[in-house]
Amino acid sequence: MRVEDTDLERSEPKWEKEIIKYLKWLGIEYDEGPDKAGEYGPYRQSERIPTYRQYLEKLLKKNNAYYCFCTEKELADERLLQKTLGKPPSYSGKCRDLSPDQIKKLEQTGRKPVIRFRVPDQKIKFQDLIRGELEFDCGLLGDFVIAKGLSIPLYNFAVVIDDYLMRISHVIRGEDHIANTPKQILMQEALGFPRPEYAHLPLILNPDRSKMSKRKAMENGGVAIPVTVREFKKMGYLPEALVNYMVFLGWNPKDNREIFTLSELVQAFSLEKVHKGGAVFNLDKFNNINGYYLRQMKIGDLVKMIAKGGFLKYDLKNYTPDYIATALFTVQERLKKLDEVQELTRFYFQKPDYNPELLIWKNAPIAKIKKNLEIGERALALLKNQDYTKEFLEKTLRQTISDYKMDVGGLLWPLRAALTGVQASPSPFEVAEVLGREEVLERIKTAIKKLK
Repeated sequence: MRVEDTDLERSEPKWEKEIIKYLKWLGIEYDEGPDKAGEYGPYRQSERIPTYRQYLEKLLKKNNAYYCFCTEKELADERLLQKTLGKPPSYSGKCRDLSPDQIKKLEQTGRKPVIRFRVPDQKIKFQDLIRGELEFDCGLLGDFVIAKGLSIPLYNFAVVIDDYLMRISHVIRGEDHIANTPKQILMQEALGFPRPEYAHLPLILNPDRSKMSKRKAMENGGVAIPVTVREFKKMGYLPEALVNYMVFLGWNPKDNREIFTLSELVQAFSLEKVHKGGAVFNLDKFNNINGYYLRQMKIGDLVKMIAKGGFLKYDLKNYTPDYIATALFTVQERLKKLDEVQELTRFYFQKPDYNPELLIWKNAPIAKIKKNLEIGERALALLKNQDYTKEFLEKTLRQTISDYKMDVGGLLWPLRAALTGVQASPSPFEVAEVLGREEVLERIKTAIKKLK
């Protein structure tokens, strides 16, 4: 676990803490890092500056790097000229061969130089474990900046040193880093370092196939797709579901399985099966996978997770733990993520408020619906409190439907609507069992009054 924090303007300790926190939440372990001492530390690049300085000095001494005094304006003018001439933008090499006297004069003007790597005129080839052989013409790169001074190394340089000293065997990263690879290989060759294996993963894409990023929120059918682990956790996604789905973005096990534990993924995964093309993040599919994991949970564990995450925001002091657990059990099959539980269980903790039209089944006359509810109310009123189990309630109501030769929906639809006040919910038998006799009869009476 290495913290690449050389960009001081964009690096803060809180981001490091968050990365570590959510890696642990996901169950992704590492053997050593900022919070786990080991033989390859320190693990923050900001603590490795003296090491980088040694290698910068080495490159300068070998003439593989040089000081560049060009100002931002001069560089901008240079790029504009190249664009006008139809050439790709790259550094012209203006400071490549400054004499000691020229350097001294520029230093006396107060200019602060950067350090550029001297790019040789050659081609770089490397074998990408996903994309096969890739080739780059270094002549198109131009001499690139590797440090803003001996004490301010930039990303491309720092990671080359770290990969070598930390004995990194494989560099696996997004395909947006492919352009960095030839630069890093050139520095490895200049310093006599071995070349690690490279694999560039396909990017995760939004539904419109644009790159998903922290800076760009994306709507999927009117629903925002989260882009950070923090957001996924806040919305009530499970870590095992997130790991399971993320691995499938760009990888396929070549069979029909979609559900894997982390240990099973470790055994099944291989870079050879990773696709080259970008993978679209399908929120609906991810919701289905997360829903699967939620359905597998024991109800006691689900209740604890919902309570710990604060997903149920009603005043619960007047409800017993058994009432809450039973209510949650009835919606577990419908739950895709934990932040849905508030709305899915609303009618268990608040009296429903709905338009009387919701009670109507298939355009039946209001008088008929009202009569059906009155018949249902009388049947349920004859039952004792202990009879209010979903099995006995279903038996009673279906017998009532048969006795009065009702349409099944003609009673069960308005009854369910009266109890919940919503279009979709658990069956009226499940809901009635949770609410209990007194509340059920009161809600049916309220529905009958609405049907005037």
